[in-house]
Amino acid sequence: MTANKNALIIGASRGLGLGLVQRLREDGWNVVATVRDPQQPGALREVSGVRIERLEMNDTVQLDGLKQRLQGEVFDLVFVNAGVMGPLPQDLESVQVQQIGELFMTNAVAPIRVARRLASQVRQGSGVLAFMSSILGSVTIPDGGEICLYKASKAALNSMINSFVVELQRPDLAVLAMHPGWVKTDMGGENAEIDVLTSTRGMLEQIKAQSGNGGLRFINYKGEPLTW
Repeated sequence: MTANKNALIIGASRGLGLGLVQRLREDGWNVVATVRDPQQPGALREVSGVRIERLEMNDTVQLDGLKQRLQGEVFDLVFVNAGVMGPLPQDLESVQVQQIGELFMTNAVAPIRVARRLASQVRQGSGVLAFMSSILGSVTIPDGGEICLYKASKAALNSMINSFVVELQRPDLAVLAMHPGWVKTDMGGENAEIDVLTSTRGMLEQIKAQSGNGGLRFINYKGEPLTW
């Protein structure tokens, strides 16, 4: 029975975050979802029974505010989804310092700031903490040269997750760096291989399968292990 399970999705106004919220609600979960502007939650407003909270992930004051508002709540899943592609084209000669800073802050540093504040509220023994990674974050994958900065930011995220897990000292906690597949979203583009439904359905299956299986894993939406 999943009727009483609670999930927190960070970054849910569109794309994969929105799709995760939809799948979780279809499966009977209680869902808290964050967006930058609760007054403009996009298609999230059409999903019934979702509690919407404000969060600009790069703002530590807002992070602290979210933690305070969620104090005392226990989650079976915390999924840190928010991320950005970064400047396009990803030309190393013309990219600006501020653009690099924003990309790495959003994709690699801020997700760990979220996790640090909320990991203690992930349910003991069966809870899952998930991060939206990418197969491009694997340093063994030569693909993706045209988005090399995005690729590097996801490799940095994977490295930060590894360090965080060591710092956390929660062997009971299932921590997932998840590759959603190449998905038809604003970021993935129309030529992508799968749709949001396929990806998010698969990710939810893996989240449920990994519940109670403590430790860190880098997997895709099918549950296949990936090389760090």
